[in-house]
Amino acid sequence: MSIGVIRGAITIEKNCEEDILQNTTILLQEIINRNNIKNEDIISIIFTATDDIDAVYPAVAARNLNITHAGLMCLQEMKVKESLRMCIRVMVQIQTDKNQDQMQHVYLKNATVLRPDLLKQI
Repeated sequence: MSIGVIRGAITIEKNCEEDILQNTTILLQEIINRNNIKNEDIISIIFTATDDIDAVYPAVAARNLNITHAGLMCLQEMKVKESLRMCIRVMVQIQTDKNQDQMQHVYLKNATVLRPDLLKQI
């Protein structure tokens, strides 16, 4: 067994608890489904959010999905001029038998602009 890393991101419409948690849940579920992940295989998840998101920690969505044994951390995304706003990013570390090139990264809504190279793989 080795460690695999999966990246993903999603944008939200409003800086409110409901929108943050709903969209983070959508992102996590899509990562889990595309990569056939079991909760017990998740080692940790790092969440970042742009500085215009502060109504709730995105990690709450993971706990609501019963991801209770993994380490979770929320950080503020580095502020870069003219960068994508209202964006939540994740990096999920898992135990897996797959190679890193087999990981399915997930970018949803306006966050698809972050990784246009992945759109060709879908």
